[in-house]
Amino acid sequence: MPEVLKAPLVVEFPFTRSLGPVQSAFLTGLRERVVLGVKTRDGRTLVPPVEYDPVTADELGDLVPVGVTGTVTTWAWNPAPRRGQPLDTPFAWVLVRLDNADTALLHALDAPGPDTVRTGMRVRIRWAEERVGAITDIACFEPYDADVAEVPVHAGEFDEPVGGIVAEARLDYTYSPGRAQTAYIKALENERRAVGERCPSCRKVYVPPRGACPTCGVATSEQVEVGPAGTVTTFCIVNIKAKNLDIEVPYVYAHIALDGADLALHGRIGGIPYDQVRMGLRVEPVWTEGGRYPDHYRPTGEPDAEYDTYKELL
Repeated sequence: MPEVLKAPLVVEFPFTRSLGPVQSAFLTGLRERVVLGVKTRDGRTLVPPVEYDPVTADELGDLVPVGVTGTVTTWAWNPAPRRGQPLDTPFAWVLVRLDNADTALLHALDAPGPDTVRTGMRVRIRWAEERVGAITDIACFEPYDADVAEVPVHAGEFDEPVGGIVAEARLDYTYSPGRAQTAYIKALENERRAVGERCPSCRKVYVPPRGACPTCGVATSEQVEVGPAGTVTTFCIVNIKAKNLDIEVPYVYAHIALDGADLALHGRIGGIPYDQVRMGLRVEPVWTEGGRYPDHYRPTGEPDAEYDTYKELL
């Protein structure tokens, strides 16, 4: 069996969200070295605070301060910190019930080793030197053997409250396209051929192949060369320039049904003004020197395809 491709893949994007009055007060409090919880109707104090009671669904808004010291309720040792985690040396993930709180807060505990961490140990917040109104304003927790720290009095009102946060979402993993797509990629890269696979049951040809028919659910293995020309089935005009993509806007991105295929694939349309691209336009691939896949598709000059020839591929 030929070697199956695999490669590291990173998916990341900034996630921006606005804050309601409860979350705004909590994060603004961290900026000011104050930890706020929220009271429920039955007298529990929830930290971190939430807008609605998770038990009764009551709307919550009665903010109260809690301690900056607390007790570890459970923990797990992290011997190999990853990018973006609170500490760059081994540490413990801990759930800490802060003094005067009834729920626990998840964060990192700076400890020399797992033998120094235990359930029930006392800890305190180590504040970040620069605080901006985010959970990272708590740099971590650290062991604390002194008396319980006094809980400050605070009404939960601040000047210049934090109104929103931006969280960098990132996923690192190793992706493998599988046997079928590996053959498709290698044929494109080495021979500039588009190779799909035919379903043994419904006889449809899928490009790129997935190794199984999405309609019948049976495995596919019969390879079928398709294209290179095809038909634009649907398209969109892109007016927003993408980061790290050196293509001037506006441009057209389309679904293209290659000749002989029963599934349309994605491709950029070039060699024609964007406002002249249309459904049924016949196109062919354009390769750049050393390219591993077509750079874009351009008109072939043929008459447009009849709608009935591609309507099932929309």
